[in-house]
Amino acid sequence: MQLLEFEKPIAELERELEKLRAKSASQGIDMSGDIASMEAKLAETRQLTYENLTPWQRVQIARHTQRPFMLDYIAHAFSDFCELHGDRRIGDDHSMPGGFARIGGRRVVVIGHQKGRDTKENLKRNFGSAHPEGYRKAMRLMKLAEKFGLPVIALIDTPGAYPGIGAEERNIAEAIAHNLREMMLLKVPVIAIVLGEGGSGGALGIGVADRVLMMENAYYSVISPEGCAAILWKHRKHAPEAAEAMKLAAPDLLKLGLVDGVIAEPTGGAHHDHPGTAAALKEAILSNLDELGKLTVDQLRDARYAKFRAFGEWEGK
Repeated sequence: MQLLEFEKPIAELERELEKLRAKSASQGIDMSGDIASMEAKLAETRQLTYENLTPWQRVQIARHTQRPFMLDYIAHAFSDFCELHGDRRIGDDHSMPGGFARIGGRRVVVIGHQKGRDTKENLKRNFGSAHPEGYRKAMRLMKLAEKFGLPVIALIDTPGAYPGIGAEERNIAEAIAHNLREMMLLKVPVIAIVLGEGGSGGALGIGVADRVLMMENAYYSVISPEGCAAILWKHRKHAPEAAEAMKLAAPDLLKLGLVDGVIAEPTGGAHHDHPGTAAALKEAILSNLDELGKLTVDQLRDARYAKFRAFGEWEGK
């Protein structure tokens, strides 16, 4: 498994513990005292490390290659997934899968960004960066959800929308802007969850929702820490400082009122327990659907508008 820089002291203690256990077993020596001491030290190191993560460390966890992606959550938390393809204009965007599914017995429409774990899959999924047709497909599925009275679940995990020439030619900005307007007007409940990376308009293009939730080690920002560092500090090496200043981690965004909830992850991150993390996500979705299901269409849309209208503060002299 990919080892992050700040996790190396933990890995070293784990190796030492394994050596003690192996030596005790192979030589028949009672080393229970040493083993217990090492286990306690390991547990303490883990606790101190993961309870005091910096925003930059959370960004690193959010980008972990073994972290569960959108289709992993579909497999563990949803059932009867029927994928639908195409935007009915240009083609199908594999970086934005979506379709009908069930969760906890409820019928829903689920859409989201999908990354890849190897070169072949990343090329197919375009590294989770959707083209205009991806956002237009997403809106087509949301309109189907509205037609059949189904809630929309949006699973966000992208460094940003694809910035290539083709995407510009097919009007990526218009596709995202259209989604922002139309999602605000949807007559069905919408829940958006930032799974890992929540990058700029690429994330917001499916992120206008009645409830915006984040996984504990996800981040949500107008620009990547590296991009911010390159602009303000003139070098990407200042990304950790940028991440701290941008308040992009889930705890900061919850405190600022920009997200509605944070879904806890297993110690060390979601990549350590896919099924357990998916179970927590499922519980959060069902709980919020119960709350939103009590609102009329007018109450739903008015609350959604008021929620986003209240973002941001200005202090005059």
